Amino acid sequence: MRDINIPLPIARTLLSPIFRITLNARLPWQLQRLLLDIGSHAQFLPSNTTVHRLRLGGRPAERITAGSQLPSRTRGAVLYLHGGGYAIGSLATHRSLAARLAHETGCAVYVLDYRLAPEHPFPAGLDDAEAAFLELVGNIGYRPEQIALSGDSAGGGLSLATAQRLIAGHGYTPAALGLIAPWVDPNQVPEQSRDLVINRPWSRACAAAYLGDGDGKDTGYAPLHGVLAGLPPTYVQVDISEMLHAQCVEFVAALRVAGVPTRFTESKGLWHVAQLQAALVGPAAAALTELADFLREAIQPVALRDLG
Repeated sequence: MRDINIPLPIARTLLSPIFRITLNARLPWQLQRLLLDIGSHAQFLPSNTTVHRLRLGGRPAERITAGSQLPSRTRGAVLYLHGGGYAIGSLATHRSLAARLAHETGCAVYVLDYRLAPEHPFPAGLDDAEAAFLELVGNIGYRPEQIALSGDSAGGGLSLATAQRLIAGHGYTPAALGLIAPWVDPNQVPEQSRDLVINRPWSRACAAAYLGDGDGKDTGYAPLHGVLAGLPPTYVQVDISEMLHAQCVEFVAALRVAGVPTRFTESKGLWHVAQLQAALVGPAAAALTELADFLREAIQPVALRDLG
């Protein structure tokens, strides 16, 4: 499924100046969004991918499937929430990643264009994610346990907060949580000043934009401090070089204390959400395949798949 396999040192050298320019707290949010959307054209879609535009919970979304056939509800689905500090990121920036998940899970992957800060601060994005999941159940016909929630960075934190709200408010437990370097507590200020992708000033600007006039102690904003017991099986991926590495280690420890079935992978040599570059970098593609395998098994256990 890889289109290119750029050696890691070369990939890091090429990507570093791009992220330094794009994720800059001095740039207007709209310009950051535009630059990322332009850059997304380098992240190729696998062949035989179908992208269908629709609305979920009143928001634009895409349903991405492998092949041209309509998705089967018996196979389940993934609701993917993109990262970008709650302030940037789009359907375009994460289309390639979602398409690869669709091919490797055999499930429809729904990517949600939730509202972004600072125009729409917390809890707008969380409200949108909750509404999208409820529509997948109520109008499209999936059962809650057929839908996995997945996301990266801020989208990973949003996935966790959404699962907590669904369990507490509706009694719906998703099939699984597949989280790539999830930002589960925007209140925390990392000791590290930057990694290859993100930097502290930009991260703090995103946290402030997302919080707006809200309460930083709200567990919807910082789901690390919400109820973890009762969450579905959860897979967390992070690279040891990332600013969010320590937070992910803390999160995984808390999940295990809460009795949540948890898988944790710490890569070495990648970067923050390198899975976005799976079309370009072999180890990033391998990490995404591991995530897809986890999600597929959670959505369709072996016994069910064997029934055809």
